[in-house]
Amino acid sequence: MTMGILLRWLGAFLLISAIFNPTSWNYVTWARAEWDRQMPLIVFLGLILAVAAMVYVVATMRSIGLVGALVIAAIFAAGLWVLTDWGLLGLDNSALNTWLAILVLSLILGIGMSWSILRQRLSGQQTTDEVDG
Repeated sequence: MTMGILLRWLGAFLLISAIFNPTSWNYVTWARAEWDRQMPLIVFLGLILAVAAMVYVVATMRSIGLVGALVIAAIFAAGLWVLTDWGLLGLDNSALNTWLAILVLSLILGIGMSWSILRQRLSGQQTTDEVDG
């Protein structure tokens, strides 16, 4: 079960990193540089990345909602604040800040995708979807 949660987070991390990261190896940088020569491929891959991102975002919003996502973001922001206050982390490196943002976003999406598993583990209650019918 823990492996499934880890894989969901890893999938979110890889997806967000593929879309954008501080290196030159990401969709946004490639699309900007190659738009004139590779427009059909850029649009095709952009749509695939958008659908994958929508799967994560919709699942996260359904499971923890906007308030839950904001609470998780606030927890991580407070943790970064503590690390910065203690001098363990400096936020003057923009590449590091981007990677931290990718990490936090991927953790939010990973938690959102895994919430029903985590909730069942913590509470012992089974989660089911409501079907209108």
